[in-house]
Amino acid sequence: MAKGLHISHTPSSAPSDADPVLWLRLIRSRRVGAVTFHRLLADHGGVEAALAALPEIAKAAGVEDYSLCPLEVVRAEMAQARLARARLLLWGQAGYPAALMDLADAPPVLWAQGDVGLLARPMVALVGARNASSLGLRMTRRLVEGLAQAGQVVVSGLARGIDAEAHQAALDTGTVAVQAGGVDVVYPVENSDLAAQIAERGCRISEQPMGLVPQARHFPQRNRIVSGLARAVVVVEAAARSGSLITAKNALDQGREVLAVPGHPFDARAAGCNILLRDGAMLVRSAQDVLEAIGVQGHFAAAAAAPVEPVAVPDPLPGPVPQRRPLADIAAVHSQILARLGPSPLAEDQLIRDLALPPGMLSPALISLELEGRILRQSGGLLSRVD
Repeated sequence: MAKGLHISHTPSSAPSDADPVLWLRLIRSRRVGAVTFHRLLADHGGVEAALAALPEIAKAAGVEDYSLCPLEVVRAEMAQARLARARLLLWGQAGYPAALMDLADAPPVLWAQGDVGLLARPMVALVGARNASSLGLRMTRRLVEGLAQAGQVVVSGLARGIDAEAHQAALDTGTVAVQAGGVDVVYPVENSDLAAQIAERGCRISEQPMGLVPQARHFPQRNRIVSGLARAVVVVEAAARSGSLITAKNALDQGREVLAVPGHPFDARAAGCNILLRDGAMLVRSAQDVLEAIGVQGHFAAAAAAPVEPVAVPDPLPGPVPQRRPLADIAAVHSQILARLGPSPLAEDQLIRDLALPPGMLSPALISLELEGRILRQSGGLLSRVD
């Protein structure tokens, strides 16, 4: 979209139109990110009006042949959500985390699995190294224990190492996992069992389309949600250049507290924490240090989770649940499509004839590949491969 749209903007009041199809169609349209989404709402007063204005805005910005996200793509995403029993939370509507509301780049939509009531409770983020030391893991468990006694929900990014340990330790007391890909895609795969437990006993959320396999650019986007949800970000272990430091920077930009556990100067896994401490982060020796930083009074045992009024959140999207097909069959269809397509556009009708596959099998595969950014749909029913 035009550079003029990509400017810092604090979201205004939530729009009254809350049709999930319209919201998904706007945020999934080309070149519409979170900041642009909120800018469009502020300028046009609602999602439907923003959708109507978007093609002309794109044309004025020099983007030729601009088209909105196809309705078929949105319907496919909603069908996948029904299959995964995921709920859609819209910015400013029931169930959406209040902590994210004032962020300039607040996610317009969140898919959620599990107990969405946890999103209304106070949170502290614990993040750190994927190759965590045994001492770092033990410190994480100790911090979670103290924070849980004070009624704090633990939020992290479902990565291996410190993140996974924090989630595991907080399963019985409240944990939220923010995912870089689709909420139905577990990454890394080794955390599949933990992710299933979080969906049952905690909450998993993502702003990304259902079924999206995360790529490198998605992790910084995830990190801003981790820090945005929390009242404080605690870095347990982190290298000098790591995603945990990105989360800490986001926290500073968002006005959250940043704390770090000190480590030995010879341990590379402590370098990031020591840098944060040198630059003014608060030092953490125990959960009490964190609680004092966020203004929670009293000792852990005396602090209890404040009762939270139940939030009326829509049930999983209505409609029939699509039958799940074997992953091997899906992968085979994807391979056939990608092998047939190239950079030169090919008519979709011709592709159907070439592959001789039933439309009911080919259409979902095309939508999935389009969501993943592996094929490009152009005007006139043309398709091309993105290398």
